Amino acid sequence: MSQAARAEAMADAFVRRLEARDLTVGIVGLGYVGVPLAEGFLAKGLRVVGYEPDAAKVAALAAGESYISHIDPVRVKLMAASGLFQPTTDPSSLAYADAILLCVPTPLDAHREPDLSFVEAATRTVAEHLRPGQLVALESTTYPGTSAEIVRPILEDVSGLASGVDFALAYSPEREDPGNIDFGATSTPKIVGADTAPERRMASALYGALTQVVEVADLKTAEAAKLTENIFRLVNIALVNELKVVFESLDIDIWQVIDAARTKPFGYMPFYPGPGLGGHCIGIDPFYLTWKARAHGEPTRFIELAGDVVTAMPARVVEATARALSDISGKAVNGARVLVVGLAYKKNVDDLRESPAIHVIRLLRERGAEVAYHDPFIPAAPDLAEHPEIAGMTSAAWAALSDYDAAVICTDHDGVDYAALAAAVPVVVDTRNALARAGVAAANARKA
Repeated sequence: MSQAARAEAMADAFVRRLEARDLTVGIVGLGYVGVPLAEGFLAKGLRVVGYEPDAAKVAALAAGESYISHIDPVRVKLMAASGLFQPTTDPSSLAYADAILLCVPTPLDAHREPDLSFVEAATRTVAEHLRPGQLVALESTTYPGTSAEIVRPILEDVSGLASGVDFALAYSPEREDPGNIDFGATSTPKIVGADTAPERRMASALYGALTQVVEVADLKTAEAAKLTENIFRLVNIALVNELKVVFESLDIDIWQVIDAARTKPFGYMPFYPGPGLGGHCIGIDPFYLTWKARAHGEPTRFIELAGDVVTAMPARVVEATARALSDISGKAVNGARVLVVGLAYKKNVDDLRESPAIHVIRLLRERGAEVAYHDPFIPAAPDLAEHPEIAGMTSAAWAALSDYDAAVICTDHDGVDYAALAAAVPVVVDTRNALARAGVAAANARKA
């Protein structure tokens, strides 16, 4: 049998098993991407093996407990009770999966270059248990070429199998938005790319059982599509933050400007300013492309400029806090007691990766302030080697608001009593327009 015929036969067998719902999906990494994926496939009647080296997470999922704040424990209980879900710390279980999806982090290193160590380690783990007929799909955001240049060689070298003939390789980027109740794993279209038609057919069939599929020609096009989504957001967030600074100098409220501009039913999409950029995607992913572009001798001035603009925002927030303290209460930052409201990078989640609030805390302390934080989603800050400034901090009691000279709203969580905040704290600096949206008008508040 020719290689082309073997590839078609592999795809035929995979699709038949999927249509019969006699197929097991393996997921590597049970975090904010992997758990919703597992939930989605379980809901479609497919078996799921979830490999996660963290034994505490595996035990929690097996007991029907959620360790992700925006995923309701009821959902995890239903997953555990389905009889189709096997969370495990044993990587050999992946050999029983027909499709294996890699959902692991892709951070930047200390030099702002791609750190693919998690992808490489996960790929080697999969390769050690790879068997003919399996589909392997990378979901982690990365630069164009990763699947073909990093993932495929590891899989082939370790397993001795040939991609596109013995097993299929695809790329389908995660599109999770933690805390978004409108769009999730089964309601957000999935981009699917693979380098051959049989591999695309397998990947599209799998993800098509979950949600709408958008096919692209190859692996690198799918990788580029995900980066494009996040670069678009980075550039527009940087633009609106720059406009905020300019309009502030003209005594114009950027929030009112956006509210007016967004009434145009075409040609405009609202983006909003804030204290900086945070999270697992926007502040990291675009720089995967800048790194790859440099390797090909191409500049990415627009992306890097946008990064510079948003990186400067925490310092502007601290400067605005200093001005507000001086103007309203005649105090200096040095020696002031400041409460940072919201430690998470976005509202209604417990995720503080790359959170600008951390940088605001550091900069306030560097200027001599005594800083505490309040966040109902993060009762205690974890010890992070890269952020020693928050080590040992716990969420301050809301009842002690009057102890503070100033408050800086960095994250606009729902359920926070912003009226009480403005009434109790002499100076409030609002980076999210939270007071206005809550209907609170306070003479002691300043937007930043």
